[in-house]
Amino acid sequence: MSKLEELLQGVNVEWIPLYEVAAMIRGVRVTKKDLIENGKYPVVSGGVGFMGYVNEYNREENSITIAQYGTAGFVKWQTEKFWANDVAFTIFPINEELVLKRFLYYFLIRKQNFLYEISNKIAGPYSISKDKILNIPIPIPCPDNPEKSLEIQQEIVRILDEFTSLTDQLKNELETERQNRKKQFEYYREQLFSFCENNARFKALGDTSIGEFIRGSGLQKKDFKESGVGCIHYGQIYTFYKSFAYQTKSFVSVEFAKTARKAKTGDLIIATTSENDDDVCRSVAWLGKEEIAISSDACFYRHNLNPKYVTYFFQSEHFQKQKRKFITGTKVRRVNANDLAKIVIPVPSLEEQERIVKLLDQFGATHSAIEKELTKEIKLRTQQYEYYREKLLTFPKN
Repeated sequence: MSKLEELLQGVNVEWIPLYEVAAMIRGVRVTKKDLIENGKYPVVSGGVGFMGYVNEYNREENSITIAQYGTAGFVKWQTEKFWANDVAFTIFPINEELVLKRFLYYFLIRKQNFLYEISNKIAGPYSISKDKILNIPIPIPCPDNPEKSLEIQQEIVRILDEFTSLTDQLKNELETERQNRKKQFEYYREQLFSFCENNARFKALGDTSIGEFIRGSGLQKKDFKESGVGCIHYGQIYTFYKSFAYQTKSFVSVEFAKTARKAKTGDLIIATTSENDDDVCRSVAWLGKEEIAISSDACFYRHNLNPKYVTYFFQSEHFQKQKRKFITGTKVRRVNANDLAKIVIPVPSLEEQERIVKLLDQFGATHSAIEKELTKEIKLRTQQYEYYREKLLTFPKN
């Protein structure tokens, strides 16, 4: 017998529309110009995160919000005072002697995917209507005995709160372990390049004796085809590719490729534009056999160094601290190829480059294996939590 079955022994469950037990109100509009850099209260809008901060609030802590637009249907328990924007609903029980707020929250979380499904996806940003939400039936145990009903709801909430806390704690511990492994790999990489710097000549990347930067050409996403000649768009470098690539995600037609600038095996492909400093100059070493087309807002580095050595160097702080002084732009951040050519790189022998690459490959493989296991464990814990939540909130139908 499940815990819910124990709680509901000899008890009726009535399914009634949400509008009979809960009310919803929209927030009040604020725009980006109203946001304050060091504001005190977060602004809850149509997204998953906060829109920004202001110095006033219109909702109390421990409130339930549902995004009306954007990520329409997204449910969240707000733990602090906040400003509800006009595209965010706040939902609350009309009478907490009939329905507990936290019980209502867990019920809505269980209906999260359904809320996404009933949002309007026809045109413009996704949206969800107040009526659609309030017409969802909610189970009320023992409706003729409010005291008993609240007792059952409180026990369900207690179990789920406890399980939520334990699950979040474990997930945080796993995430911390994942971050520690990442830092460990980065530290090891920096140490190798520090050793390399003490035992190598320094040359500018644009030194003609080692390499040159070649700008990409006018490749846009609308030029993609199902098959043809491989290509890499600059945005894919920091959203799809990792350090090395043997195959491309996208293709262009043979005719288009004839006039495009193309990277060869061993070239380093670099995104020269991004909306943040970290992604500017993100790179991928092309190790495939065929030449591939490269987009504008990217360039490729043709060189006589070990390709993996170069891409590992681009990830290092030794490269990053030089890159930062060449970043320009405000909303869109850029580093041009001429400035990239001024960055210096330690150039040990090819044998030493190969040794460094081999060590970093081995350490990277270990890191990736651990990362995979930690990600899997986090997923399993999330599924386990969802399974027990489902068990506790699956009430019998009338």
